[in-house]
Amino acid sequence: MDMYLGFVVLEGLLAVAIITTNLLVCVTLCWHKELRHVTNYLIFCLAVADLGVGALAIPFSMVLSMGYTMCFYTCLFLTCFPLVTTQFSILLLLVIAINAHLKIRLPNRQIVGAFKEGSVEVVIYATYVKKGRVMVVVALCWLLSLLIGLSPMMGWNRFGQYAGEASSNQTVAVSAPSERIPFVVLARDLPYAGFLSKVYPGPLQNFSTGGIHDRHLGRCSFTSVFSPEYLVYFVFFTCTLLPLGAMLGIYLDLFRVVRGHFQSQVLWAAKRGEIQTARTLFLLVGVFCVCWLPLHVIYCVQLLCPRCQTYESLDRLAVLLSHTNSLANPLIYALRKKDFGQALHSVLFHHILCWPRLRFCCCPNPKVYPQT
Repeated sequence: MDMYLGFVVLEGLLAVAIITTNLLVCVTLCWHKELRHVTNYLIFCLAVADLGVGALAIPFSMVLSMGYTMCFYTCLFLTCFPLVTTQFSILLLLVIAINAHLKIRLPNRQIVGAFKEGSVEVVIYATYVKKGRVMVVVALCWLLSLLIGLSPMMGWNRFGQYAGEASSNQTVAVSAPSERIPFVVLARDLPYAGFLSKVYPGPLQNFSTGGIHDRHLGRCSFTSVFSPEYLVYFVFFTCTLLPLGAMLGIYLDLFRVVRGHFQSQVLWAAKRGEIQTARTLFLLVGVFCVCWLPLHVIYCVQLLCPRCQTYESLDRLAVLLSHTNSLANPLIYALRKKDFGQALHSVLFHHILCWPRLRFCCCPNPKVYPQT
């Protein structure tokens, strides 16, 4: 019980911190028009996804950790939502990597002709990468994330095993410790294809399932509705490792070009800001790997070694570490990008806090100018 209570408390504190920091990022980018460029638009979308993690995915994870008895489709929805936000973050990090690669590889200006009045220069990067096109790509990322994350609701799930375990008993019982508050979440008098459920508090020993389809009830957890093959071969190998491998190749090629080409030319000074941004974005990818790989490694061990002993505390620690990624993203970007960090301080001290001395001491100038 102490471990369970500690997990819930840490998850609650982490959710509050994630919502606060990512909401501050969104407000900062909305109020400071001078920071509205393509890279920060993508960071804004990443902050929105992290907001979804703090507001919904973490509460859903806390409910799943309680091991309550639920209708299968209610449990399936609770477990699918974190997959959507995680997959969107992966795809968005890939788009950010491609944008950073184009920003460094493409020249800032190119002379397209010479006339009597002078030569005409065109900004190549701005010609190819426009905000409208980027928003279309972000929308496609959301659509693809929904298709991948909600694929278990289309039939790729463990309904047979979930239903078999539930139909073995005629009385509903929760396998959670007795000191937790007992209740059961059911979809009574509602279509089972829906996501609405009713909560019936009270002791479950005498709870009868007379008018309810027993085969839709079971102990809800992340692994009770997803097969290990789905989590390992599809979610991890296909939808996680392939994009991460592509990102690694993009950044390695980017840094190879920087080291072998720009250091010996005048372009090094012109691209210095983009190179610093690329390093920051590469750090975001590295932190994502550190936060999410332990959880996927646990799923791989459970699939490849079914008889190996599992530790509940280790599983919950891995889940907690994966959620920490949503807090690390805005902190890394604020600490590594000087102009963005100044804008965050400006919003926090000039518009949110109400202590005049602290405002003028920590951030005397509310106007922030982006780095060139």
